Amino acid sequence: MTSNPARRRAQRVGLRMWPVGAVLTLAFTAAIAVAAAVFAAGWDLLGAQSLQPERRLTSSTLFDLVKLSFGAVAGAGALVALVVAYRRQRVDEDGALREATRLHTERFTTAVSQLGDDSAAVRLGGVHALAGLADDAPSRDLRQTCIDVLCAYLRLPYTAETDLPDDDDAARHAYLSLREVRHTVIRLIRDHLRLSSEHPHSWQGQDLDFTGVVFDGGDISGAVFSGGQVDFHGARFSGGRVDFGDAVFSGGQVNFHGARFSGGWVDFGGAVFSGGRVDFHGARFSGGRVDFEGAVFGGGRVDFNGARFNDGQVEFHAARFNDGRVDFRGARFNGARVDFEGAVFNGGQVDFTGASGVALPQHMVLSGGGTA
Repeated sequence: MTSNPARRRAQRVGLRMWPVGAVLTLAFTAAIAVAAAVFAAGWDLLGAQSLQPERRLTSSTLFDLVKLSFGAVAGAGALVALVVAYRRQRVDEDGALREATRLHTERFTTAVSQLGDDSAAVRLGGVHALAGLADDAPSRDLRQTCIDVLCAYLRLPYTAETDLPDDDDAARHAYLSLREVRHTVIRLIRDHLRLSSEHPHSWQGQDLDFTGVVFDGGDISGAVFSGGQVDFHGARFSGGRVDFGDAVFSGGQVNFHGARFSGGWVDFGGAVFSGGRVDFHGARFSGGRVDFEGAVFGGGRVDFNGARFNDGQVEFHAARFNDGRVDFRGARFNGARVDFEGAVFNGGQVDFTGASGVALPQHMVLSGGGTA
């Protein structure tokens, strides 16, 4: 997934304010202009024709001039005080943000160092500390930085249980410890994605980079992927159960391009794909079970273009394809058991152009002008 440098830039430039002389000049000019406009409007509304000339300056007129002079001086002083107070407030706010950023950086450094510790317990502490830092981050960019580190931890080299040497208790113990830390990261991400987008600790709309991550289990059920970019490019689902049940993919882009589903159970049962794009282009389904039972495809685009279904079982049982587009162009259904029993195509378009090895069963229901 290509990062957006403008969004990822966490550094903050110094506070920029115009010179006080220029600000005061502009403020006085604006005040005079407003006063002149008010005077002109009042003059017009009162229907005044001309000023009555004074042949002699009376004490009353002189007193009025003195009051007017003092009023003008007082108004100018109030305007200067207002400008200075505003600038002081800006400086104080910037100082508070700088202090919060400094404290955040210190805590961030400590948490990251914990992630590199040999002890699984210490690493778990670092994971929770980073999640808490993301919640307390004073800016969106700093929150994204914490999330990036958690995702990077999942991308580190990892040996799944199926690849462990036989009768190696030490390797298995290290694997179980590391798996516990990784599954904790997945759980924390899921918990934050379940929060409503208005919640101050919600991570919806943030970028999540799972490129090449090995998943051998993990619960992401009920997560809402709304906005942002979520990248599972080249991820490997090789064992255990990875649960996307009832997840919502709405807006933004979720990328499973080139992902490998080679074992275990990946469960998208009841998931909702609405808006945005979910890309399984070139994915390989070569073992285990991938379950879209009861999933709803409505709006947006879900792309299985060029996917390979070579082994295992892929279930679209009772899935609903409503509106939008689901693309199986060029897909190869060779060896895998792909079940569309009870699937309903209601509006939108499902494209099997160039697909091979699949016979669309009679159990599929076309209604409402849907095409398949």
